[in-house]
Amino acid sequence: MSVMTAQAVRPGPPPLGMRVTLAESVVRCADGQVLFDTASGVQIRLRPKAVQILGDNRDLVVSDPAGARLARLLLDRGLADPVWGDETGAAPTDVTVVIPVRDRAEQVRRLVATLPPQVPVVIVDDGSLDPQSLTNLGRTVVRHETSRGPAAARNTGLAHVATDYVCFLDSDVTVEEGTLTRLRREFLDPAVAIAGPRILGLPLGPEAGRIARYEAARSSLDLGKRAGRVAPATRVSYLPSAALMARVAALDSGFDEDMQVAEDVDLVWRVVAAGWTVRYVPQSTVRHDHRVGAAAWLERKAFYGSGAEPLTRRHGDLVAPLRLDPLCAVAVAALASQRRWSVPIAAVAAGSHLALMASRTGPPQQRLPTGSTLTAMTLVATGWQLTSAITRHHWPVAALAALTSRRARRVVAVAAVAEGIADYRRVRPELDPATYLLLHRADDLAYGLGVWAGAVRGRSIRPLLPAWTRPWRRGTAQPTHDPAQGEN
Repeated sequence: MSVMTAQAVRPGPPPLGMRVTLAESVVRCADGQVLFDTASGVQIRLRPKAVQILGDNRDLVVSDPAGARLARLLLDRGLADPVWGDETGAAPTDVTVVIPVRDRAEQVRRLVATLPPQVPVVIVDDGSLDPQSLTNLGRTVVRHETSRGPAAARNTGLAHVATDYVCFLDSDVTVEEGTLTRLRREFLDPAVAIAGPRILGLPLGPEAGRIARYEAARSSLDLGKRAGRVAPATRVSYLPSAALMARVAALDSGFDEDMQVAEDVDLVWRVVAAGWTVRYVPQSTVRHDHRVGAAAWLERKAFYGSGAEPLTRRHGDLVAPLRLDPLCAVAVAALASQRRWSVPIAAVAAGSHLALMASRTGPPQQRLPTGSTLTAMTLVATGWQLTSAITRHHWPVAALAALTSRRARRVVAVAAVAEGIADYRRVRPELDPATYLLLHRADDLAYGLGVWAGAVRGRSIRPLLPAWTRPWRRGTAQPTHDPAQGEN
């Protein structure tokens, strides 16, 4: 296995005038002194100077060095997002589009037709059987005589980029108006190395089938409506390489050519580990031609799951399917056991967690209500994580348990239905609930099967093991030169 690196960086301050706003999932507790992200579990306690700068607002406009340091802290912890406004302006000319392709000339034509004409384009022909089909598009074409895979094709394209920024686009996407401009403005923050758009399916026609409608609502490439920082173990943990823009200077060795799956996740995580920021920008959109045949669809889901094992070899427990608070995990597992001792054990575990949270959340008069809020949120998040694990990554274990235990059968049945209904209400697909539930379960079964198949091939159970958080860690945060303290 080759060791890949990314260019290390010390993030500079956000530019003056930049506006940031607290993420939707962030709540302020203890009279505004504690910020808690209900999506990621990140918690910081602001010192008085930081509370004064933020005031009673959820927005902050960078106007001085202290405000810039606080903004950087909030952005780096994933607690805030930049706000750039609605104006898009002219298409950028300092971005080169790289398109890796093999035998998809018509799709490339469709994609190129959606790009601004002034944007440079490099097409990398990765061993097409008919190389002439790509030479009449009026764009630069670089050819591999034999196929070397998408990672190598992107790296070849990157080597031919003469601009400061590169946008990787797969041949089966189309770009909507203003997308490149919206992505490019994210790099006004000097800490940003990669930005990715929202990837939606092609518009549905009246003849669209069930899988097409499911993918329109629940594609693995669609990371949702909410912007955010991208990093391991956060709400948005990766960006698909089907469409992403990058600062060329930050990519260093580029994609890992030894990886045939999850090479995009690996790149993002290496860039983050080097100190850069990666952002998901759903205000920018591209359209993707999803696989909608049943066999191809299930195969693709399993293929995605198989990427967990090579990622684990490179990144350890950052790939863990669950990230659990030990005390809350004990509480939820005890209740799921459905024994006479379940409630007492759960109460002790939850009470211990509450005591830990209360001990670190500010003034004494605020500790009990704030600790109770944080514990309740963590318990709910833990319950949903375990529910998802039962139906996705660990479904073979759940199935075996259900064969031998009535209690396990109840837990599996409740998890399968409850998670499916909650997901249906969240995504609002153009499908009836029963059809959506069946397809969602098939999606999870195929993905989980891919995870297990990859683990067997790699002779490692690490892709299946949980990671554990440490709720006893303390921290406060203020706008200092090094704001690293305070994360949980």
